[in-house]
Amino acid sequence: MADKIAEIVSELEFVADIEGEKDCLMSQQGNLWFNVDVPKGHGLKSGDKVRVIVERVE
Repeated sequence: MADKIAEIVSELEFVADIEGEKDCLMSQQGNLWFNVDVPKGHGLKSGDKVRVIVERVE
């Protein structure tokens, strides 16, 4: 079983192209923030609501 460390539910503030191959998704919620690179084709845009969960897995 995984141990949840943090969960962020937030609107994307920023979606940026990275070298034409992937995009960077970014948002900040208080003292929690994320910056995640994802493959193109995800269909997300600034203002979309997403959930990011950080868990320790074995």
